[in-house]
Amino acid sequence: MTADAAALIARIESAPFSRWHVRSRVVVGSATFFDAFDALSLAFVLPVLVGRWHISPKQVGILIAIGYVGQFLGALVFGSLAESFGRIRSAAAAVAIMSVMSLGCAISGNFAALLAFRFVQGIGVGGEMPVAAVYINELSKAHGRGRFFLLYELIFPVGLMVTGQIAAVLVPAFGWQVMFLIGGVPGLLITFLLLGLPESPRWLIAKGRLAEAEMIVRAMEASTDRRVTPATPGEPLTNSAASPPVAVAPPSGWSALLSGVYRTRTVVAWTLWSSAYFITNGLNNWMPTLYYNVYRLDLQQSLRAGTLTNVVQVVVLIGCAFLIDRVGRRRWTLACFVVGGLLLALLGIFGADSARAAITLVTLSYGVIGSANAVLYLYTPEIYPTRMRAMGTGAATCWLRLASAVGPLLVGYLVSAQGIPAVFLMFAAVAVVGALAATRMLKTENRRLEDIAA
Repeated sequence: MTADAAALIARIESAPFSRWHVRSRVVVGSATFFDAFDALSLAFVLPVLVGRWHISPKQVGILIAIGYVGQFLGALVFGSLAESFGRIRSAAAAVAIMSVMSLGCAISGNFAALLAFRFVQGIGVGGEMPVAAVYINELSKAHGRGRFFLLYELIFPVGLMVTGQIAAVLVPAFGWQVMFLIGGVPGLLITFLLLGLPESPRWLIAKGRLAEAEMIVRAMEASTDRRVTPATPGEPLTNSAASPPVAVAPPSGWSALLSGVYRTRTVVAWTLWSSAYFITNGLNNWMPTLYYNVYRLDLQQSLRAGTLTNVVQVVVLIGCAFLIDRVGRRRWTLACFVVGGLLLALLGIFGADSARAAITLVTLSYGVIGSANAVLYLYTPEIYPTRMRAMGTGAATCWLRLASAVGPLLVGYLVSAQGIPAVFLMFAAVAVVGALAATRMLKTENRRLEDIAA
């Protein structure tokens, strides 16, 4: 049994990326696109609803935060479900929830109804991304995994960017409901496309379901005649006979994340997630409203200025995808926190009163730190074994949700109590925490998942 499992892992590593992998990446990427769309759509309808429903800054913070509370629960629930029932069925269920609830948001007639629908929608949004990231990671081989994964992950900031562009054109013309309709209807179709994908062979191997894994690996191999020899830098070439044994491990509970060798990995990952997303989601959710209400740009200018952050993130992430396996996860993430934090500090000290300075420095800092967000979705599944990979990734993204819920609330408070400069200085201070945590990241590039987790 153990020898057969090791042989299957070696065959996954020797199968080069092909149209088989591309299909899975496209379908899962489509789900991730609408995850991004649903997550950000509220930010671009808030400038309209603030005036129409007479929503206070405190209520804006609550409405933004409630979605992240739902995402927190979704990450925990679907991380656990993915370990028990598989990656594909869990991801499909999460997409179905977030799509149906998006339609619910569209028919909301008041603050309370929208608040309720956004909470439940958050459960689906929070469940899809970590499970999808684990699935794409588990289809990847060691060499080039960073590029393969980040070209998938690129769809998330593209989704954020498109959300803003669509909002800038359609919200003034057709009303705020159109954003939730666009976020809901296609997601229902994607749910069925997800159910047509093969399950993660690594998950099947970990569950001892080797016959099913064999069929999937055979289909993977049949999509191309080429083969590669798996290798890890600094180690001799390996083949299936020489690969380290891969045992079918018993399930691990949540406590395993904070025990043994995984304790430090987990604490570092949680700190990175909370720091990065405290900054980027705080900026993403609040800046269109701040541009409109504080810097006095008109509605369309405010929405378009808000989308620039995601445009820059996409540009930076394209470069990241082709450099990450060479530069490494740790050095890239550290550089992002340092550069992004300096830009935010400069804005808080010298330029917070200028709309032009705010747009320029917020856009650049978000683009840089936003690329680290994508790297975290790559890095976190790498540091855990298959039996607890979805739980570990889901738990890490819970800190994303907590930070993203607290961040908007603090922004709302600081804008009223201390003014705009304090907001940007707060984000700069959080970037320092993220940079310190980044110095403790593991080297995972060009190593097999099974070797990293050992």
